[in-house]
Amino acid sequence: MNGQIAEVRNYVGGKWCAPTGEQATEVWDPATGEVIAKVRFSSRSDIDTALEAASAALPGWRRTPANDRAQWLYKLKGLLEQRTEDLARCITEEHGKVLSEARGEVRRAIDNVEMACGTPANLQGRFAEDIACGVDEMLIRQPVGVCLAIAPFNFPIMIPCWFLPYAVACGNPFVLKASERTPRTAELLFELLDALDFPPGVVSLVHGGVATSELLIDHPDVRAVSFVGSTPAARSVYARAAAAGKRVQAQGGAKNSLVILPDASIDAVATIAAESAFGNAGQRCLAGGSMIAVGSAGDPFAEAISRLARSRTLGNGMVDGVELGPVITADSVQRVENLIDQGGSDGADVLVDGRGVSVQGHEKGFFVGATVLDHVAPESTLAETEVFGPVLGIMRAVDLDEALSLINSGRYGNMACLFTTSGRSARQFRYEAEVGNVGVNVGVAQPMSSFPFSGWGDSFFGDLHAHGHHAVEFFTQTKVVVERWP
Repeated sequence: MNGQIAEVRNYVGGKWCAPTGEQATEVWDPATGEVIAKVRFSSRSDIDTALEAASAALPGWRRTPANDRAQWLYKLKGLLEQRTEDLARCITEEHGKVLSEARGEVRRAIDNVEMACGTPANLQGRFAEDIACGVDEMLIRQPVGVCLAIAPFNFPIMIPCWFLPYAVACGNPFVLKASERTPRTAELLFELLDALDFPPGVVSLVHGGVATSELLIDHPDVRAVSFVGSTPAARSVYARAAAAGKRVQAQGGAKNSLVILPDASIDAVATIAAESAFGNAGQRCLAGGSMIAVGSAGDPFAEAISRLARSRTLGNGMVDGVELGPVITADSVQRVENLIDQGGSDGADVLVDGRGVSVQGHEKGFFVGATVLDHVAPESTLAETEVFGPVLGIMRAVDLDEALSLINSGRYGNMACLFTTSGRSARQFRYEAEVGNVGVNVGVAQPMSSFPFSGWGDSFFGDLHAHGHHAVEFFTQTKVVVERWP
């Protein structure tokens, strides 16, 4: 960058501007450990200005016909498709995931924009004629008001697009507080939005940290809050926003289990489980961090997944052939390695050890290799903690009933997957697993944009989830009208 470290910008009232807060942080390329950008946090004045612009935009945007609002999203979809490679490379540079994963993330963002283009049909209400003599009743949907999303670092374009297109399609101004770890992708997204000439204030971007988020949540003009992050943060956001009477959807952390029955193909399941556990360097809320091997499946699976973990190519995600990129920061490396240490101390067998690895030419990068631990005790720290790194812990169970008991005894409820050839076992699993996203013979049960991203227990706080028909319900409020015309 020629020695010049660029500062990311806010986008407020249809214009780019520099944040004016005193606090600032740096953005690293996780593969090299080099600083690639600087983030200055937004001040209270910056936040007030952004929300004043959003509030001023609400009346006009609400009165814009829904079909007209959708036209901006059709154009955004086209721009995202044109700039997919630029977006993917930006994601890889500041997050670390391999380029193919980054391209897949952009595709998921586009899917949500495409889904939101159909919002006008989903905004239709209900009508009942003659509920009494000469009296009609109708239900209509209206915008909820200014909407805020606080996004995490691990999917810097997909997760904002879980919320942004639906919110604006429903007639709401939208404010994004991007992750301070991956702000450049959000800035690039808003460059595309800026090119579409949205009315000033309809879409806004502000940068900052926890204090910024709290100021945004507390602001009286914000009526709905969407959040994705750790469970402690999600619980705090939910409590803070709900106490102020705001609508909230807060996605928290997870500890997802994959279950393999003896009738499943060991090699096929190992391949799928490796992608679930090690993909995105394990930094996703749908990572399969625990494998519950039932009966005789245990030892063969442990051998198969260990072979795959040892052979997984670690390196810079920009390089062809690399299968596992770095984690997000040096602190993340230390945290993940500490959890591996703890797993060994608690009695698990470390079959493949990703601690202390180095990539030639990237010695300052934030790397953890694919790691497998066997015979993880259900009550151990590793079994109960979301690692958010490329680590798979294997637990053992005598039958499906015990596997389900292990899943349902946990405090999270985001995802669980079963591998089997038995329809009976699959139905029992689908029926009894106390999680919001269930997979059968898939390693990542991620809902498509037409279905809500469900989550139970400590993985979600709220009532209406991201995207699908829940999005329209979350970003609108219903009004019932009873009419008599004498």
